[in-house]
Amino acid sequence: MDETYDVVVVGGGAAGLSGALALGRARRSVAVVDDGTPRNAPAHEMHNYLGRDGTPPGDLLAAGRAEVAGYGGVLVSGSVTAVGGAVGAFTVELAGGRVLGARRLLVTTGLTDELPDVPGVRELWGTDVLHCPYCHGWEVRDRPIGVVATGPMSLHQAQLWRQWSADVVLFQHTAEPPPADVAEALAARGVRVVTGEVVGLETDGGRLTGVRLASGEVVPRAAVVVAPRFTARSAVLTGLGLEPAPFRMGEAVVGSHVPVDARGATAVPGVWAAGNVADPGAQVLGAAAAGLLAGAAINADLVAEDTRRAVEVVRAQTDPEYGERWWEERYRAHAHGAWSGRVNDVLATEAADLTPGRALDAGAGEGGDAVWLARRGWTVTALDLSSTALDRAAAAAAAAGVPLETRKADVSSWEPGDERWDLVTASFLHFLPATRDDVLRRLAAAVAPGGTLLVTMHDGGDLARGVQRPGLPEWYATGAQLAAVLDPEEWEVEVAESRPREARSHEGGAHDHGSVHVADAVLRARRAQASSGSAA
Repeated sequence: MDETYDVVVVGGGAAGLSGALALGRARRSVAVVDDGTPRNAPAHEMHNYLGRDGTPPGDLLAAGRAEVAGYGGVLVSGSVTAVGGAVGAFTVELAGGRVLGARRLLVTTGLTDELPDVPGVRELWGTDVLHCPYCHGWEVRDRPIGVVATGPMSLHQAQLWRQWSADVVLFQHTAEPPPADVAEALAARGVRVVTGEVVGLETDGGRLTGVRLASGEVVPRAAVVVAPRFTARSAVLTGLGLEPAPFRMGEAVVGSHVPVDARGATAVPGVWAAGNVADPGAQVLGAAAAGLLAGAAINADLVAEDTRRAVEVVRAQTDPEYGERWWEERYRAHAHGAWSGRVNDVLATEAADLTPGRALDAGAGEGGDAVWLARRGWTVTALDLSSTALDRAAAAAAAAGVPLETRKADVSSWEPGDERWDLVTASFLHFLPATRDDVLRRLAAAVAPGGTLLVTMHDGGDLARGVQRPGLPEWYATGAQLAAVLDPEEWEVEVAESRPREARSHEGGAHDHGSVHVADAVLRARRAQASSGSAA
């Protein structure tokens, strides 16, 4: 998985962008996937959005995308075809084969308005064919309005739209006549009921002029109101076992939605939903607010997980029995590999000019570095605490057709004895400060005279720049701090630096103004030919 984020947002409308903005400002890595089909695309303006009333919907989305990108969010244009996995390891598949990984998901895919099958309705939808008086009532105030009875909400609509115009007609269409009490209320408000099926809308120059009945009569109208069925765009969630539920307004079922709690959490752990996919009645401002609440809830959930992970890391480094069990569980949880299988960049660079000999890879994991060295003629010993990881390293070596010796040992307490290697390397092998120097001294003691010690760690400064790593900055050393452990009379330090590199997506964290600052602490040192046996 080359693209892995803290959160993937599926849907780039007001709810999705609002959630992504909150997450970006919380220094989370977030990607927003959108197919470019917003529900309100036909509308010229949006209303009841405080401070932005009358803004074209496209302008709001453009501004939102720019804001999300300004906090490091990644905007992906495409259609999601499937969602799978589970909390902490979701997969989001896009048309064309691209796959994104995510610790959490925010689904803001909106809804589809299923319109009545009346000629002309779809063509005028969002301009002269309307459904929400709060969205469009002011724009058609005091004009002739017709309400076509297409669903259980139509009688309510007829009474509601009377607030904006004294000339409202209810077209009975194919519905039953209103109950006596409703008919009485409509008459009292001056709403006329017209019987007969509506067979089409009359237009002139692309604007509505009237409603045509099956009898041939045309009733002049400037706007027509219908009650669409709201269908949640939730098909991508079926792979997670999340099905839509009926959505009710009062007693009437008017569509479907994805049920969520007050902060947007669905029934599937790690999945939130916001906007019209969860609340079909929400206007743009409400959808944006729901996205913000969901984004904040997701960040709080990730903070709790990050804290648990940090505690686990401390336990794994201070309790050998717990540490072995923790690493085994971690590797087994990733059946297809916890790591990429590729060689680490620093090793590939720094070992390129070394003459092959005996090499020790301390904390070898699944063998990406060890196999790379073996392919280049090194005789490699892979040392690791996890039997599962070593089994995978051996399998990778066998697949590559190279020999590899594997040894199970806890590097934090491992002693080299009389053995020496021409290269001792450790890539991203981290220990708490109280342990780190002792481990480094033992690794140094395992280097043969004239041999090379190569150590790569995450630079502690990354955490101060929002990169998501377990623990505190002092858990990570600089190249100079690593070099300080070695005896200068016995060691020639060839490299001791913080080396910038492009962040991999799993390293997470949104970064100020979108720039990514990641560095590796690198130590490369050569042991003197005539050794006294001291490592520090």
